[in-house]
Amino acid sequence: MPASPAGQLRSIAIGVTDLDAAERFYTGTWNLESVARTGDAVYLRGSGSFHHILSLHRGDKPDVRNVTFSVASAEDLDAIAARTQANGGKLVAGPQPVEEPGGGTAVTIADPQGRVLRFVHGDERLDAAADDSRRRDAPERITHVVFNSSDVAVAQRFFEQALGFCLSDRTKIMAFMRCNSDHHSIALADSDADTLNHIAFVMPDLDAVMRGAGRMSDAGWPIEWGVGRHGPGNNVFSYFIGPDDFVIEYTADVLQVDDSYKTGGPSDWTWPAGRFDQWGVSKPPSDRIKQAQKKIRFIE
Repeated sequence: MPASPAGQLRSIAIGVTDLDAAERFYTGTWNLESVARTGDAVYLRGSGSFHHILSLHRGDKPDVRNVTFSVASAEDLDAIAARTQANGGKLVAGPQPVEEPGGGTAVTIADPQGRVLRFVHGDERLDAAADDSRRRDAPERITHVVFNSSDVAVAQRFFEQALGFCLSDRTKIMAFMRCNSDHHSIALADSDADTLNHIAFVMPDLDAVMRGAGRMSDAGWPIEWGVGRHGPGNNVFSYFIGPDDFVIEYTADVLQVDDSYKTGGPSDWTWPAGRFDQWGVSKPPSDRIKQAQKKIRFIE
């Protein structure tokens, strides 16, 4: 596929109401690792090379501060800044140095529905985890973030025209968008509000998803949907509700695609009555997760 200037999804910054408790959860149970700290924030890495994939920020209420992509060149930052303004988005800041752990130079934008997106070049990379026991049982990176959208057509057009995303699949309720070989890095869900739906952390394989699900259950965090295998993206999934009601997913086996991939429509992604995944073993999403998937807003 033609290269998108967006590069690769790197991290998400979220506001949490109890920073210490959130850090304990995401390190002790979700199995990330603290790599840096400031007075009001903690930066957490996965087992891959990104400096951090999740940052936790002390706040009065849960929210999303930004979603960050790592781009290949400084020229990509300039292209994103220009194309954002030409396609209905807002240039918030940059290009300018990033004044937080991980560094680099960033352009920060808001899309037409107010989601804050940041694109960073020259950010720090770390050695991938050398501990085999940790690497086999920890998230490597964030593979996708799903946004609820009050107008998916508007959001889709912006991601395509301003950021170079391609549509991989469209179901009755969701548009799956890619900017590299991952089947989707962003998905846009039909909704009545522009909120966060969930954050997906990719694990090394199915066994790692199952071990992670067992660890969560042991710690008192039940599976809210799954374990199963999705249609679009073909990925294995297990969903949970974390601190402050953020919906988080362990996933694996994300489909890798190129320009030969045939874009699917709603008729390509239907299940028999009563089925919620390819395998037919997953129960439906819990009522609790359906509510949590609607409530987390981006900062204004």
